[in-house]
Amino acid sequence: MKTKEIRELATAELETNLRSTREQLVQLRLRKQTGQVEKTHELRTLRKNIARFETILRQKKTA
Repeated sequence: MKTKEIRELATAELETNLRSTREQLVQLRLRKQTGQVEKTHELRTLRKNIARFETILRQKKTA
């Protein structure tokens, strides 16, 4: 998701997306430990998405 698209989401949608992205990251980490992950770049992408969600969520709460 692009930053512009994330900014258009409501606070509740941001929180649900953040929660689901964190769950995906946990699942991907578990699969990586067992050697089932072929696309390791997805870990980095998910971490960056989580950071984007948290940053924009914090900005909306302070505004």
